[in-house]
Amino acid sequence: SSGINAEWPLRPGYKLYFEFSSAMSADSIEEYKEVFEKFDVRSEGKITTNSLGDALAQCGARVPAFKVRDICESYKAGTLSFDEFLKVLNQVKTKNTFKDNIKPVEEKKKVQIQGGHEKSSSWVTHSYAEEEKLAFVDWINFRLEKDEFLKGQKLLPIAEEDDALFKALHNGIILNKLVNDSVEDTVDERALNYPAPNGKLSIFKIQENQTLALNSCVAIGCNVVNIDAGNLMEGTPHLCLGLLWQVIRIGLMAKITLKDCPGLRALLDEFESLEQLLAMSPEEILCRWVNYQLNKVGCKRVVKNFTHDIKDSEVYAHLLTAVCPEDKGPLGLEALAVQDLTTRANMVLENANQIDARSFVRARDIVTGNQKLNLAFVANLFNMYPAMDDQGEFEIIEETREEKTMRNWMNSLGATPRVKYIYEDLKDGLALIQLFEKITAPNSVVNWKKVNTPPFKALGGQMKQIENCNYAISLGQGLGFVIVGIDGKNIHDGDKLTLAVVWQMMRHYTLSMLTHDGKIMKDNEIIKWCNETLEAAGKTTSIGGFKDSRIADSRPVIDLIDAIQPGQINYDLVTAASNDDEKFLNARYAITMARKIGARIFALPEDITEVNPKMVMTVFACLMSVGFAKTK
Repeated sequence: SSGINAEWPLRPGYKLYFEFSSAMSADSIEEYKEVFEKFDVRSEGKITTNSLGDALAQCGARVPAFKVRDICESYKAGTLSFDEFLKVLNQVKTKNTFKDNIKPVEEKKKVQIQGGHEKSSSWVTHSYAEEEKLAFVDWINFRLEKDEFLKGQKLLPIAEEDDALFKALHNGIILNKLVNDSVEDTVDERALNYPAPNGKLSIFKIQENQTLALNSCVAIGCNVVNIDAGNLMEGTPHLCLGLLWQVIRIGLMAKITLKDCPGLRALLDEFESLEQLLAMSPEEILCRWVNYQLNKVGCKRVVKNFTHDIKDSEVYAHLLTAVCPEDKGPLGLEALAVQDLTTRANMVLENANQIDARSFVRARDIVTGNQKLNLAFVANLFNMYPAMDDQGEFEIIEETREEKTMRNWMNSLGATPRVKYIYEDLKDGLALIQLFEKITAPNSVVNWKKVNTPPFKALGGQMKQIENCNYAISLGQGLGFVIVGIDGKNIHDGDKLTLAVVWQMMRHYTLSMLTHDGKIMKDNEIIKWCNETLEAAGKTTSIGGFKDSRIADSRPVIDLIDAIQPGQINYDLVTAASNDDEKFLNARYAITMARKIGARIFALPEDITEVNPKMVMTVFACLMSVGFAKTK
């Protein structure tokens, strides 16, 4: 790719118009972007010149301090955009030149997305990698191949040619089903609008499907900033691929947990705790898993990434022999005798095909080191054949339902880097402070001059992180949060009390959508509105509060949805809720229909059937917000 791979979900502030040299691949750029975001603590698309030297070092370019200062002189504002950072990094790595050749990046003219799609609203040349489109087509065809409706409507298999993928996404059905494939029971597929045989869906019905898909993506932790139903209906390539990757990635990484694979404990060294494993990114865990398997078969290679370290296929050849089950093997290493890397990669992939694990990558993707697709290939291989030794009995730390909901909410807002395990990833306070800025925008309460930013040095770094956590606590107190017995050290130590702070942030964010005369609605006002709306629509249900046991059958939620948008509910699908299974069906249908009419709900069906008052409140508050929007 000659430009940045623009299907990445971009945060506000990223304006990408730098012409990258051929020496910097799209996959390398993705790695550099992750480093950049570690130092972009305000999520504004820029880092300070004070952080430049450390950021360059983490990208493998160690520049003497005096030369870093020379470079920084060109950036009078004291900050660098991502493109400016890439330009500095590119020149340092390829030319070893400094001040004379490194100037701030100049803006380019607006460009238009080719292929008949909408005009770009930013100063960006949007591009996408053809190999990633092909990989996603293969994956969708494979994962959804047994879906009778998709086969009957001839929506599958999707062709690899031209823009067939983007056309297939037009009506929203495939994306909703892919969300369910990644996280089971997210979407009640009975709520989808399906075309009649040989018929077509109206634009309104398609838009409902896409609204449901987007809100469901958000619920599982996707960041969908700057993506709307229209983008998906039009098939805007970089936005469609970016969202598809998020959904697919979440599904691939969902089972890389101690609960699903207790053997992961073997990947820790003697000084590491299970909590540290939970905080590792899926990429880190997969690298360790690969090295563990290589060691088992006597291969001395050590993998640190899924770009440069796998290009010669040697790692994959040994990895496949290590995880191959007895009934499918043995697999040989004949490919390693072949000198041509493309031929070798094809031979290795034939071995992967022998154990039904040839997904995502083609020979070219291995040889060029496509980070995204190789990560997906390894993750899928792990899910199929973890091949981990029994670790005996030990207490497994399992993420609770509430923790998962809060984590998905934080990630949907664009927490950077992504939150994997709340109690570890919030320790330095930065993610919390980022979220305070997002939930109080556009009138942010955050003063970034009071925030300590990375890198945190060994000496004094811990105190700097605790100071950040204390500042986050003070921000919450300023918003009226009830924070008793919690201080910055509790958060830094990974105390369970951290969840109470995150919950109040989520509550504030939800209620901030409901304002009257500049004041945020209170619980009793939400309850009153719900009952008045139900009564005005002729419904017989009502609620006495968010702990009301009558909510367990989901009828008040379902009736409220029908009151907000009459005729939306198919009451033939609503059960009598005479047992737990029927209650679950009602709750899943209620949440799905709420998302379909525009409510951004994070609650799970169990939150309704068990009448979890905190999450029940968010359901009714989100529906009230939709109701307000429809009456304006």
